[in-house]
Amino acid sequence: MNNPSRSNLPRRAAIVAACALAAAGLFAAVDSAQPSTHALALKRDDQAVNRGPLESSSFAGVVKRVAPSIVKITVQINAKHVSMNGGEGSPFPGLNDPFFRQFFGNRLPVVPDTPETGLGSGVIVSPDGYIVTNNHVVDGAKQVTVTLADGRELQARVVGRDPQTDIAVVKVSAGDLPAITFTTSRKVEVGDRVLAIGNPFGIGETVTTGIVSATGRRAGLGLAYEDFIQTDAAINPGNSGGALVDVEGRLVGINTAILSRSGGFQGVGLAVPADLVGNVVDNLVAHGKVVRGYLGIGIQDLTPTLADSFGLRSHGGALVTDVQPSGPGAKAGLRSGDVITSIDGQPVDNAGNLSLTVGETAPGTKVTLDILRDDRHEQLTATTASKPLDGRGGDEQAAAAPDDQGVLNGVGVGDIDSATRRDLNLPDRLHGAVITSVDPGSASARAGLREGDVILEINRHPVDSAKAAVDLSAAATGKKTLVKLWSHGSTVYVVVDETGSADAGS
Repeated sequence: MNNPSRSNLPRRAAIVAACALAAAGLFAAVDSAQPSTHALALKRDDQAVNRGPLESSSFAGVVKRVAPSIVKITVQINAKHVSMNGGEGSPFPGLNDPFFRQFFGNRLPVVPDTPETGLGSGVIVSPDGYIVTNNHVVDGAKQVTVTLADGRELQARVVGRDPQTDIAVVKVSAGDLPAITFTTSRKVEVGDRVLAIGNPFGIGETVTTGIVSATGRRAGLGLAYEDFIQTDAAINPGNSGGALVDVEGRLVGINTAILSRSGGFQGVGLAVPADLVGNVVDNLVAHGKVVRGYLGIGIQDLTPTLADSFGLRSHGGALVTDVQPSGPGAKAGLRSGDVITSIDGQPVDNAGNLSLTVGETAPGTKVTLDILRDDRHEQLTATTASKPLDGRGGDEQAAAAPDDQGVLNGVGVGDIDSATRRDLNLPDRLHGAVITSVDPGSASARAGLREGDVILEINRHPVDSAKAAVDLSAAATGKKTLVKLWSHGSTVYVVVDETGSADAGS
């Protein structure tokens, strides 16, 4: 085929933001300003929660202490932001996708009768009126009203938003407010009892309880930084921005979303952990945006299948999939295929862990990276920088070369011409073979290869044209093929396994 086209990856499950109405936001820009150590004097208590054998017969005392810190947030939203049908400004741009709609029985979530009004929750984090909530609660808002537990209604201004974590801060003009106490979310354990407090459906403050179901959860919400606490405490529309607290009334997370196949709560709620919230709040109050470190690399989890393909004995760490030319990672000597196992002596368990650690490091900071390269341990020093704008454009010669021979059976490929580069928004530095077709029943399809993806390497040999992809595929031996792809803006490794099920490695 001469004209490759895009094809969206299948969604694993419907992702429902836990607010009545919201709007999608643009990612905040990152600059080189240095973050404040503590922009707000947040109340903190980092002692581990009491994990005694007996559970309290009532949480009434905890609720009485915490409830005054929880607020209802009402927003007036610009008209273009209220679409729930996948149109412009929709917080759920894929709702019209048939794959997505099936989880709702082909019935989209009901939009309230007042389409320009949105509801959410918030948590007071300082006595002088700073309140944390979700970005999707206040994004696009032309007016924000905060209702305190004592009934007062106050107008609020948006101090700053961070779409990359879905956290925002608003400010009201009031003093001596009951600020919540933070605890460190690093000490939260699966099985700990938690309470979710917010204003579901706008009916008023509501408390639900459950346990921590998982920590460090990545759910594919499209956020740059996902490290959620998962809970089975009921979270419903309007709970967004509310508090997830432990049995001692300390904030462990900000309730953000649910995963659901019905549109309602089904036992999987997600909260941004308190440690990440505190860092974002400090930055938003100090700068109005979040200042993050950057290494200029693409990373993914190192699965056992990928480790075997790279000839590695270890299965932990973050696999480097891409290194930006002239970026901090490239200057430090990182290469595609390296595995980062620790940063400044702290173990790196997975790609999300590394991304969060680097993001919380100020630009200009020197960090020590322990890596595995060809199963040998090495140590590199990198200096974090601010994220630059990606260059786009370029021009390539075109040629069509679909082929079903070799290990990548059922995959058609073509050269990258200028129209393809423009349509797929490919960086001008990117060279390879664009996938023009994939047999739905093939091992390649099971591994995750899709039309519009670009094959960069086959078995660690670079691909610079469709012919090279065909030749390398035909020359490959064995039933497992390691393929490096550019897919929807990211570089990933996948393993195409002709012997059975494939492992996408991420």
